[in-house]
Amino acid sequence: MEISMITVLGVTACCAVALLITFATVYYWRPSQILKLLIWSMYKLRHVKVKYVKHESYKFCYFSRGKPGPQPSILMFHGFSLDKDSWLPIMKYIPEEVHVVCVDLPGHRGTTRLPGEGYTALEQAKRMHQFVECTGLNKKPFHLVGISMGGMIAGVYTALYPSDVYCLSLLCPAGLRYPMDNDFVKHLKELEKCKDYKDIPLIPVTINQLEEMFKLGLYRPPLNLNKQFLKVFLDYRKPHIPFFIKCFLDVSSMESRYSLQDNISKITAPTQVLWGKHDKVLDPAGGEILGNAIPSCQLHMLDRCGHLITIERPRKATKLILEFHASVCGTKKNT
Repeated sequence: MEISMITVLGVTACCAVALLITFATVYYWRPSQILKLLIWSMYKLRHVKVKYVKHESYKFCYFSRGKPGPQPSILMFHGFSLDKDSWLPIMKYIPEEVHVVCVDLPGHRGTTRLPGEGYTALEQAKRMHQFVECTGLNKKPFHLVGISMGGMIAGVYTALYPSDVYCLSLLCPAGLRYPMDNDFVKHLKELEKCKDYKDIPLIPVTINQLEEMFKLGLYRPPLNLNKQFLKVFLDYRKPHIPFFIKCFLDVSSMESRYSLQDNISKITAPTQVLWGKHDKVLDPAGGEILGNAIPSCQLHMLDRCGHLITIERPRKATKLILEFHASVCGTKKNT
């Protein structure tokens, strides 16, 4: 009996050591596999399915949950250099019976990236209309949600295709004119004058730059970020940096940078605006600009929140979006 117990304990200990060695090896030598596993686990946890749809030779990648029903579906546009996965924290708080679609914007993640394609807000909005038509989302009007660059594109989309959009939620959207530039925009304009596109704060290439980006985007950035996973994040983004620079230059060009402002008067759908009070990327004064320009616009300024609303205040943001959805679409409010 004692020998059997010792044998069992020995085997158990050996298995534990083997697992620890395997994990350590993957963590230090193939950490990207852990990142992929975490994302896969999040898909399973949130019960979302990744799908593809084609328009001629162009492929769109998206994930969805739920099925179209009597109430408007929700379509979400992510921010610059991110992808559909940035909405996963929000998905935790959306009831599973609500039909939600999160799409990779043109050139991002799993959506086609064509040589020579333009990425102004107008061009991206037109591409997203192709996606909407291919998936049949516009068989009836939907609730459109966009954050940052995605918010600018969502606003332009609503102006271009008003019959598609039942209501509109804009989270700290780009594309507005301000009386004064904040420090971040002043820095970007200095880079523009010098034609220095290697140090754009939103396109980090070193761990220090990545840490600075988190400080810029978050009200309370983590104090001790794991260097290994920061390196994984940078390594994952590295092949895409030329595209990020191209996209940034297009969307911030004089032709595009004020696209939301230029189309405000064409937005007739019920609209809400969410903005972090401590946003250092896009001036929170943009909330008041939109609130004054769009009739009956609902404005919510979020405490203890910077630019990355979906990371810092996912529960609060989702609650406000669902309450707005319910008030406009006549559904039962989320509690």
